[in-house]
Amino acid sequence: LLLAVCAAGIGGTFQYGYNVSIINAPTQHIHKFLNETWTSRYQMELNPALLTFLWSVIASIFSLGGLCGALVGGGMAIQLGRKGALLTNNAIAILAAVLMGISFPTGLFELLIVGRFLIGINSGIGLCVQPLYIGEVAPRHLRGGMAMGTSIFLTGGILAGQIIGLREILGGEMYWPLLLSSSCLPAFAQLLFLPWFPESPRYLLIDKDDELSCAKALKRFHGSLQYQREMEDIQRECFAVDGEKPKKPWQLFTDRSVRWQLVTVIVMTMGQQLSGINAIYFYATYVFEQAGISAEKIPYVTLGTGACECLTALTCGLLIDYVGRRYLIVGGYLLMTLWSIALTFSLTYQELYSWVPYMSMTSIFAFILSFGLGPGGITNTLIAELFIQSSRPAAYMIGGTISWISFFTVGMLFPFIVKGLKQYCFVVFLLECSLVAAFIFLVIPETKNKSFLEIKKEFHKLNFG
Repeated sequence: LLLAVCAAGIGGTFQYGYNVSIINAPTQHIHKFLNETWTSRYQMELNPALLTFLWSVIASIFSLGGLCGALVGGGMAIQLGRKGALLTNNAIAILAAVLMGISFPTGLFELLIVGRFLIGINSGIGLCVQPLYIGEVAPRHLRGGMAMGTSIFLTGGILAGQIIGLREILGGEMYWPLLLSSSCLPAFAQLLFLPWFPESPRYLLIDKDDELSCAKALKRFHGSLQYQREMEDIQRECFAVDGEKPKKPWQLFTDRSVRWQLVTVIVMTMGQQLSGINAIYFYATYVFEQAGISAEKIPYVTLGTGACECLTALTCGLLIDYVGRRYLIVGGYLLMTLWSIALTFSLTYQELYSWVPYMSMTSIFAFILSFGLGPGGITNTLIAELFIQSSRPAAYMIGGTISWISFFTVGMLFPFIVKGLKQYCFVVFLLECSLVAAFIFLVIPETKNKSFLEIKKEFHKLNFG
């Protein structure tokens, strides 16, 4: 089971985290490449406004690709199977890596844009399909911890991207095309390891009506002595679905039996993106500078933020099946509210006392730790648990779409929010965190150690009164 999580994660959410973080290191080198390419092509210098626009397109088209990936990921999971969709997805990553790698020697910055769009599609599909696969192969008592593999590999990807992007490794001017094309390595790793593992047993029995393959897969994942309980769970769910075909996303909006589950997915995915985690990373460099850290050393200090998020994802994975989902996610949002207040005060009085910048640094790391312990890790886990087989792929498509739209919107509006409100922008985020915490506390039941049918019954009262 642990190896299956690793095989799914390395080419899944790891790609998302890795490709989000590696684009930061070569910013200046890509600017230089755009200028030189434009000059040699048109015999005139590139206008600064056009340079900014081209760089914005290269950076932000990743999220547009992610949105497209989220829209097709659920359909791929239904048509090709969860494992089949993950394996097919690697072809997109390899093509993207090749295009980004040859953009510099060919002098075609357009290939860089296409490559970033394709790797965005790969990440969108991975974010949709990987939690589906892991959530469906996991036994009930380990489902939370295994589903945290999604978050662990995502944060591990961010940290790996920060390390590989250091100027001593691949962040130098000579090596930035290699840095961007290195995303093919996780794809090759998944193509090598994932075929050794079976398809999702739930998909085999409920969607494909293949009981023999389902039993064989369960024996492989859970052992020949322990698989029977899981088999009975899947058979009960199969009976409840009663041959119902997988639903389309728009069908969920008209299905009263999943109304509050759908509202929960929308609130949680928007809450995760709008929680202020992007603001924290935006302010980190400024706070580190104020604390007296030199500009050359800031990339190494920033590694600490990536390590913090990775560490809390691992911690959350160990705690989730003992503490429960509700306590961790509500506690995470409440702690983020507290640290938003502390950061607002410390940024306001940054210049007055010499110790205040260190309070700002503490607040930044504490905010990241709180995010990783709750919202960062548990959101994807809960989406897998709130729906039965026929609705789950469509729910991930809706959640992924909302997440990528929120990600893109925050990226577009965030600079204006910071410019307008300055350090008081955290007041907006603390209000959002406290409201999401209240919603989860009042609406979402605890899902620890419950079957998908038992969770559905919990929501039945909310949906039908």
